[in-house]
Amino acid sequence: MSQTLKSFDLHGRVAVVTGGAGLLGRQFCQTLAEAGAQVVVADLNADSTAQVATEINRLCAQGESISAAGLPTDVSSKDSVQALVTETLKRFGRLDIQVNSAALDPKFDPQNLGKDVDHGGDGAFETYPLEAWNQALQVNLTGMFLCCQAAVRPMLQQGRGVIINICSMYGLVGPDQRLYQRPGQPPQFKPVYYSVTKAGVIGLTRYLAAYYAGKNIRVNALTPGGVYNNHDPEFVQAYSARAILGRMAHQDEMNGALLFLASDASQYMTGANLVVDGGWTAW
Repeated sequence: MSQTLKSFDLHGRVAVVTGGAGLLGRQFCQTLAEAGAQVVVADLNADSTAQVATEINRLCAQGESISAAGLPTDVSSKDSVQALVTETLKRFGRLDIQVNSAALDPKFDPQNLGKDVDHGGDGAFETYPLEAWNQALQVNLTGMFLCCQAAVRPMLQQGRGVIINICSMYGLVGPDQRLYQRPGQPPQFKPVYYSVTKAGVIGLTRYLAAYYAGKNIRVNALTPGGVYNNHDPEFVQAYSARAILGRMAHQDEMNGALLFLASDASQYMTGANLVVDGGWTAW
């Protein structure tokens, strides 16, 4: 095996993925495990968290002994986040990779279209509830702050670590609200908090990368574009027309970028934002 390929190997490392039972989170967990890491699946839903961990352990059982553990976690709670890190250290002895994927994200796939997303109604800015705004800030920004703060302590003791904050292309550009409208239905909008909090992720990433200069702790962001999840044909067509590659992402198409950032393959990279959006933000 070439040295370049070896640099993607994660054997002997422990990774925590918040939002690990989500659409992309479970992909991230499996990818890290397949690369050799021991993985902690952290998510608010205890049943889903345990299910993802079980799936990973079953998939890996035929190969090398790679273990995954599911730990229910509320990222908006300082005590819950600290318990996550404490239990990770208790079970695996270290924490090398922190992937912050947990976030409130109003969905527009068939299962969620038309629902009262995050108690924000139709998402219109003029009437958006303060309570929903505050809740989103607490999860999407404060939650990431708490996870970074707790994870970096053992990383400093170890003398190395990697933090990956999951952003969104809507942290770089404003949402095209036309995508979310349906003829004959009341207007729907991607709410304000999503763009604001995802833009904040970029700021937090750059701050931490600079703050830990010389500490062998790298902090980067991964910015996905829209990922297909059984969206209706009208949405897919409208979205695809705006992407240079002419389609939405498949659910596994962020995995290579995630592994790159988590591994030594990106060892000369910190404070950066890796955009995987099919060219959406390039024009």
